[in-house]
This record gives sequence, structure tokens and C-alpha cells, in this order.
Amino acid sequence: MNAPHTPAPGGCPMAAGQAEPLRRRSFLRGATLGATVGAAVGAGALAGAVTAAAEPGLGPSGRRIPFHGPHQAGITTPQQVAASFVAFTVIGLDRRGLLGLFQTLTDRIRALTAGGPVPATDLASPPSDSATLGPVLPADGLTVTVGVGASLFDGRYGLAARKPAKLVPMPVFPDDDLVGSRELHGDIMLQICADSRDTVMHALRDITRHTRGAMQASWKIDGFHAAPRPSGTPRNQLGFKDGIANPDVGDGSVADAVLWTHGGSSGEPAWVEGGSYQVVRIIRMLVEFWDRVSLHEQENMIGRRRDSGAPLDGTRESDPPDYHADPLGLLTPMNAHIRLANPRTQATANQQILRRAYNYERGLDLDGNLDVGLVFCCYQQDVARQFQAVQHRLAGEPLVDYISPTGGGYFFALPGVTGPDDHLGSALLA
Repeated sequence: MNAPHTPAPGGCPMAAGQAEPLRRRSFLRGATLGATVGAAVGAGALAGAVTAAAEPGLGPSGRRIPFHGPHQAGITTPQQVAASFVAFTVIGLDRRGLLGLFQTLTDRIRALTAGGPVPATDLASPPSDSATLGPVLPADGLTVTVGVGASLFDGRYGLAARKPAKLVPMPVFPDDDLVGSRELHGDIMLQICADSRDTVMHALRDITRHTRGAMQASWKIDGFHAAPRPSGTPRNQLGFKDGIANPDVGDGSVADAVLWTHGGSSGEPAWVEGGSYQVVRIIRMLVEFWDRVSLHEQENMIGRRRDSGAPLDGTRESDPPDYHADPLGLLTPMNAHIRLANPRTQATANQQILRRAYNYERGLDLDGNLDVGLVFCCYQQDVARQFQAVQHRLAGEPLVDYISPTGGGYFFALPGVTGPDDHLGSALLA
């Protein structure tokens, strides 16, 4: 008598006790939509098990970031140590299957960010977890922020009329090097951040396992948030403090004006309330050339002191530059990066962005040069009014000789999940 079959991850059947392992090639080709639905059911069961468990450990960092709320976590959340940005293509689904995918994503993110004991698995079945974090999942400051790209609103799912008003594919800017890049755009973007690198990797592995056959990763880049050296704002790979002038989005009125989209305004569909536009840019820094430039020239290109982060007319990094007192650029050159990015005029006051960037390091290129740089990420209410306006002012700045944008995309970070009966994309797919 044949042994009963037990579904393996991804819906691939495997006989209980059968010696032959899953064939990797057929497994990697994906599974059917039915497998995705089964994964969603399994995901819900695991989420329930975690909820019912005793208070789970917080993990090494001692942080648990709430999942439910009007906005997704990972936007205004203080930056964690490690991050992965992963773009996906949705495959083989209809509108109902897309709904199931978002429900599965919600179940997995809810469970992973809560942490808790991993449900027991009988010896004849594949384990319910990879165990790379042990038998108890740490919350470890984990956030998973889900965004959608313009391509999700093509003809596949009947969503064209619901596309966020400012969501378009990221254009090529004058100083970009995107020719032949494979790291562009995507149907879905996951920004996974945590206080430990292995927590980020575990979350990605878990999510891809439960969504196999529904979405396929197309590109990925990992980042790290450097510790302050010696204090204050962390530094980028050019040695300068990065992100000093972020707006205070802890002030609700500032966040409403700079960050969150509002349904029914500026041509936006009603469902976007509480979301935000996300820009991701992979910016390689040509450090071998940068390291040969004099300190004086470096500081003039950036507009700040390298040691303290202070503007060239100030003494501390928190000092706002006084461009009105320097109309000819005698202290801060007119083409300095910080002056072009934020001229601090009344006309540019509504163009602020919330930066959430990470450094990256990817080894060596084919010529033996370091492949390092910045995963530039920012959030804003209107990508055209804010990020693109800034980017056009930066065109041709002196710094372009030492940086090379090579990939990325525009995405819309979905509104938050309000409670246990809600899920990501619920208003979009209603």
C-alpha cells in the first residue's frame, strides 16, 4: 500500500517516509495557485499559534515594532541595523489570487514581527520554519514594509483605474547609469528591516517560502545602518554624515504635509489614505576616485564639514545653513549638494522628503574595484513634487563624478493594517 502524501512547502507532494528528496529544479520552477492558497491557510495557522503562545521573547535588541496601525511600520520607525530591499514580479494569478497573495503576506508579516515559539512539526513532515533563528522567533525590531509598483496596475488584475495618481515607473535621470540594469522596477517591493542581519534573512526566506508560485523575486540589495562615528548622524561610504536634515515627521502636521497620501486629494483614489510614495535608488560610490580628492574639495562638494557634519557656515551638525547670509556662495558653494538638495527657500519648502537610506557593500566589480554605495530610500506624499524636483536640481552637480545610480524604482507603500481582521491591500482590492 502506498504511503499517504504530505504536501511539502510550495505545494510539491512528497511521500511520507520516502527516501528520495524533493527535486530542486522542479521545486524552483514554482507551484500552482492552489499551493499558494494552501500556504495562506498554513500561514494563518502559524500566526494563530504565535498569537496564542505565551509572551514571546523580544530577541537580541529587545524591540518589538507594532504591526497594526493606520500606516505601515518601517517608514517612520527609527532605522534598524540591517535591511533588504527585494523587488518581486507577481506570476500566474488572477484578481482572486492576488487577494490571496496579500492575505498571505499579511499573515506572515504579522507572525514574524510578533515573534514567538515555532509550532512543532511531526517527523514525517517538512519543518514549519527554517530554524535559522532557533525554536523561538525573536521580534528583534523586525518590520516588513510592502509597496506596489506601477506595473501591478496593468491589464492583469483590472486595477488600472485604482492606480495611485503619482505612481509611474522611475524615469532615467541625466546622471544615471541604468543601461542594461536588471535592478529596476517591480510589481511588489518588500523593505525588510531588523536589528540583526539574520532576522532580515529569516523573514525573507519565510515569506518567499509561503508565496512561492505567486510571486518571484527579480532583484535584491542588502544594506546596513552604520553606528554613529563618534556621535550623531551615521556616515555614508564617502565618510560624510548622511540624513541630517530630515523633516520632523514625529509632528503629525509635518507628516500629513510631507509624508502621507490622502484619498480624494490631488486626484488620488480614496483607498490610498495613509500610504506613502517610496523611492529606492541604488547609488554606487566610486570610492577609489573619491579617496584621491582633497578634503577641501570634498567638503565644498557636499557643503558640510567631514569631521563634525556641520554646514560650512556652522559649528554643529544640527546648525541650519544660512544661505540668505551667503547669497554668492562664498561659504557654501551654490552647487554644493546640500544647497541644491534643500535650498531652504519658501518656494522649495514643500519639497522635503523623509530619507531612510542604508549603506551597501557587494564585494568587487570585474575590474577589482569596490562595489559599495548607498541604498537611497525616501518616502513622500508626492513623488513628482518632492523627490523628482530635488533630483532635477541635483543634475550635473560636482558629486556626479564620484557616484553612479545603477538601479531602483518607484513604489507606493500601502496603507497600514488596522487590526486582526484587516489585511494589506484590502481597500485596493475591495
